[in-house]
Amino acid sequence: MRTRIVIAIALLALLTVSIWAQRGNAPAAPMITAAEVQALEAKQPSDKNTGGQQMLKLGNYAINMEHRVMGQAAAIHEKEAELFYVIDGSGTIVTGGKLVDEKRTNEANLTGTSIQGGVSKKISKGDWVLVPENVPHQIPNVDHQITVMSLHLPR
Repeated sequence: MRTRIVIAIALLALLTVSIWAQRGNAPAAPMITAAEVQALEAKQPSDKNTGGQQMLKLGNYAINMEHRVMGQAAAIHEKEAELFYVIDGSGTIVTGGKLVDEKRTNEANLTGTSIQGGVSKKISKGDWVLVPENVPHQIPNVDHQITVMSLHLPR
């Protein structure tokens, strides 16, 4: 488990530094250790969902930890892709299709109660999911609990 977490964090740090380097202005790379990730995970409540607890941030890029014990609302991010890494647990992710009861939450995001006509896939510890911008996505079912790392990738 530690090896996968360290590899995942190293890949994301490399991606972040690479993006900044292309801008010609590479700052020092932020870092979070496997032990720090485990400590954050241990603090997650066993009886409720938590939103994005920030793990790392560099400019417009933020890596968050999301802990779920039940399903969540569906979303569309119109100006960014979202990369998920399952730290622990399992559930079902639905992508594609159309939002049900669509509402605008801000100038770049939509939310809905569910997804109609999407593709369901089982996800579990160690899995990666890349959701392109403008694609509805939702984790409607959780098997006991799921903790994911999410990275929003703006254009």
